[in-house]
Amino acid sequence: MIAVDNLTKHFGALRAVNGVSFAAHDGEVMGLLGPNGAGKTTILRMLATILRPTSGTAAVDGHDLRRAPEKVRAAIGVLPENWGLYGRLTAREHLRYFGRLYGMAEAPLERRITELIALLEMGEYANRRCDPFSKGMKQKVALGRALIHNPKTMLLDEPTAGLDVMSVRGVRDLIRRFRDEGRCVLFSTHILDEAERLCDRIAIIHRGQIVAAGAPEELRRQSGQATLEEAFVQLVGVEAEEIKS
Repeated sequence: MIAVDNLTKHFGALRAVNGVSFAAHDGEVMGLLGPNGAGKTTILRMLATILRPTSGTAAVDGHDLRRAPEKVRAAIGVLPENWGLYGRLTAREHLRYFGRLYGMAEAPLERRITELIALLEMGEYANRRCDPFSKGMKQKVALGRALIHNPKTMLLDEPTAGLDVMSVRGVRDLIRRFRDEGRCVLFSTHILDEAERLCDRIAIIHRGQIVAAGAPEELRRQSGQATLEEAFVQLVGVEAEEIKS
């Protein structure tokens, strides 16, 4: 699970994240929902140990991200907003390279690569270089890279951004599968419909702070609104044009 305690990140005078606390559990999908610039990506980057918090802390599977960052990195699978694939490597080479970085032995690694290529339906292009791939194909390679060491905790930053309809459906099905497998899934989105369809619980974030958290029906009840969109607009106080339904 993930336990976040009063996590804060300042960039000079900018308070990108300001005293955020929440928990996400195994077998659960939790969403960070907010408009662009709300602080969602910064939270995920701190949890991935890419950014060091200004104050506060968090633990992933019991490992404190300040005191044991290497154990946190070993425990998580991360899908960043920008995938950072190496264009000259094939999909299979990406998985092999990252499996070796995680210290996996060769035989188990090759079995895992075969499993992921089948799971993500990459068989047709597994041995092709990634440079000319479509966004959906690159997304699958990045997901395979995040899953190569079979982590219990997944951090997904805007996992469906820019994808076509079929690719979006595929990613959402995978997120549900992760939950059914007992993984802890934390993902950021600014798409209301996606959050409502996928999330067991949602933390609504605005200007670096959590303004409300709970299951979608709880958020509607807290705000006295009939829909999540109306609840979001009331709780955050922004125009509906800033979010997507």
